[in-house]
Amino acid sequence: MMGSFQFPFIFFAFLASVKGVDFSFSHGVGGPGWIGGGGEDVSPARDQLVSWSANTSVYGGPATATTLNGAPIPSLSASQAIGTRGHILLQDYFLIDKLAGFNRERIPERTVHAKGAGAHGHFVVTNDVSHITKAKVFNGIGKITPTFTRFSTVGGELGSSDTVVDPHGFATKFYTEEGNYDLVGNDIEVFNIRDPMLFPDMARSRKRNPKTHLKSQDMWWDFASLRPETTFQALIMFSDIGRAHGYRRMNGSSVHAMKMVNARGEVVFAKLHWRTQQPAPAMTFQEAKDLLGTQPEYFTQDLYDNIEKGNFPSWKLYFQVMTVEQANAYPRNPFDPTRNWRVEDYPLIEVGRLTMDRNPVNFFAEVEQVGFSVANLVPGIEPSPDRILHGRMFGYADAIIYRLGANWPQLPINRPREGLQINSYQRDGAACYGDNGGGAPNYWPNSFGGHQASTGAAQVGFNVDGVVDRFDIPEDEFIEARWFLERDMDAGERQRTVESIADRLKDAREEIRERALRNNFYPIDHEFGEEIRKEVERALRRVENERNRGK
Repeated sequence: MMGSFQFPFIFFAFLASVKGVDFSFSHGVGGPGWIGGGGEDVSPARDQLVSWSANTSVYGGPATATTLNGAPIPSLSASQAIGTRGHILLQDYFLIDKLAGFNRERIPERTVHAKGAGAHGHFVVTNDVSHITKAKVFNGIGKITPTFTRFSTVGGELGSSDTVVDPHGFATKFYTEEGNYDLVGNDIEVFNIRDPMLFPDMARSRKRNPKTHLKSQDMWWDFASLRPETTFQALIMFSDIGRAHGYRRMNGSSVHAMKMVNARGEVVFAKLHWRTQQPAPAMTFQEAKDLLGTQPEYFTQDLYDNIEKGNFPSWKLYFQVMTVEQANAYPRNPFDPTRNWRVEDYPLIEVGRLTMDRNPVNFFAEVEQVGFSVANLVPGIEPSPDRILHGRMFGYADAIIYRLGANWPQLPINRPREGLQINSYQRDGAACYGDNGGGAPNYWPNSFGGHQASTGAAQVGFNVDGVVDRFDIPEDEFIEARWFLERDMDAGERQRTVESIADRLKDAREEIRERALRNNFYPIDHEFGEEIRKEVERALRRVENERNRGK
């Protein structure tokens, strides 16, 4: 009798002990991962099939199952066979079609940003920024542009946890009247390398050991300690910024500066920043680790359920502007993505508001098949001299073609907005939809009235000079990290950051730990490095004590 009453009380006490984690979205009983129970707070994600079934009944009950070419299927459970014990027949096309389709259900997952969630929404301009850019999406107070946003984790695979402490992607596709504009960023405003030559190496170091297929802190810390420019991003990632309480409460940034051009041809540079309108305290590192086991898809379910319930999340978009003269006078490379621009020096300028108000109809068709490319720009937004930006402009577009094929822009989620006519000389390729350009000429120049270039879309010219060579010359890698530590962190966040770093660093080999302390953390601030060293030592003692208790 006692046991039957103890379990609920112990379980609820456990939930209450995980401070800061809102297991119910409206403080009801049922929350993410709740199995059974009769709480008032129902999860739309958990009950999705029930809702679909109810709606299907309204429209006349189950429809007839068909093949993809529309033919009715005679049986969904039995293959065509010779008697009750004999062989099946190769002529059973329904069976062969089903098995062949199953073999081809998966497309290559993204090498980075594989695990994700997304939602439709709209962007509304709230401030006049026509003096900064002529991009129509950002001009005209009150203008509404449909959007699709995909959040993601960077290092994990498609089935990994979205609560892991890791950089998170924040990519928004604006379906503008001038074509699709992709704002492809992260929750952390800086990158961890400055030359795209290191991009594959950086990504591999975050993934699995090629022999053991296990995640390895040795790999990441080995890479990071040999490239000190990784330090600032790591510091932010292990701070409260890197432990946002779900996608709805996550900020975002373009990471790169973009060249902005107004209608008069005047140029400035701008970084773009999202600021969530659903602020909440960050999770502790331990809370994030606990959710890896109890609710690994907390971020995804939190986003889905809140949108289904009409609790639409929103973000404000800001520009951070630097003039050409300021860029030329900047003491370091202003286009180095491992550095940020201090807000007190380059204030945020409000642009508009993004609201997400509709979940995808089908996850694969939209979240998996959406393609985001940094190269998808519109007039008024152009590349800056950021070298990582240049590498991503090729790498991301090429990755989409590899995953989805050359005709990926024709997939519904990737098509430009309705009413915007596509007039392209690019033709054919696998899985081509529509009329493929019809009978229009597929070459240029031609004398038959084919499509012509738009002089108004020309990018501004610029002068360059310098010696062509390969440059890997480190500057002061720690000044921005030092400012972040001194100006942006209070004592509580500093301690939480130390604990987060130590929790990961303790699992690396001793010589790699020492190198990370020496190359990454002591140069920021000697006292900060000492704090991390002592916390690592305490963490290692705890591990040893637990190991001894288990013997």
